[in-house]
Amino acid sequence: MVFEHLQTEQINEETEHLDSASSLEIVTLMNRADKSVPRAVEQVLPQVARAIDEIVIRLKQGGRLIYVGAGTSGRLGILDAAECPPTFSTPPDLVQSVIAGGKEATFKALENAEDDEPAGAKALADLEISSLDAVVGLSASGRTPFVKGALQYAATRAALTIGVACNAESEIGKLAQIAIDVHTGPEVLAGSTRLKAGTAQKLILNMISTGAMVRLGKVYKNLMVDMKATNYKLQERSKSIIMRATGATYEAAETALAAADQHVKLAILMIEKGVSADVGKRLLAGAEGYLRTALSTEEGLG
Repeated sequence: MVFEHLQTEQINEETEHLDSASSLEIVTLMNRADKSVPRAVEQVLPQVARAIDEIVIRLKQGGRLIYVGAGTSGRLGILDAAECPPTFSTPPDLVQSVIAGGKEATFKALENAEDDEPAGAKALADLEISSLDAVVGLSASGRTPFVKGALQYAATRAALTIGVACNAESEIGKLAQIAIDVHTGPEVLAGSTRLKAGTAQKLILNMISTGAMVRLGKVYKNLMVDMKATNYKLQERSKSIIMRATGATYEAAETALAAADQHVKLAILMIEKGVSADVGKRLLAGAEGYLRTALSTEEGLG
């Protein structure tokens, strides 16, 4: 059998009575199982860190981060990619996601699409993958043909390849330069890898994108200084971030944010260094966008 050796497809003996359990018992079992996921992810942190380091090298050279997956894994990639522009003001094409079956598969199950290995290769060929790009293949089983095809094609273009799977010695891990095989074990509902396996992949994607953006200078201290203030809530959050970073009053933060054209990082620099928006932009450019570096320069009154 294809799945005989896959941990994610095995029966969880602790939940064999799931169909006769009460609602409280069901959620208790699920919660107990979910607690094992962070511990499993902890075992692969060195591989995740290495992936971040290699991704950052490529993004600094103008490359892209591209997630590839099918089903739940593909949708998780879409979610993570979609969050990067509002959180870090990244260009829409910097972090992208490809899902087997295309956009329709985002909201509709097209499970047969994952079996099309050539389609995975074609999807990346259409993106004109190069050696500057980083491709992250996502597959709970670690054997999804669509993802394998994508990783194999990416390798022919000398792109960085990373495999994120939830089984040991995964097939995509063997194809990738960096294998992140997190051992989540049998699911509460046998074979339903949207559960523990999905949670593990989400945790790892959180780490990859956030870690890469921190390393790219899009965070100051632990503040989202490159966020886009596109609605009232985010405008107020921007002011709060400025106040926390500088100790400024609400009114001063509001004035600086307006003068900085809603650019939080620039507003902080203007307040801290006592400089104009134009000078602040020049300081940031000279610091390659790293706010901490720009603040350490001697220019300004801060």
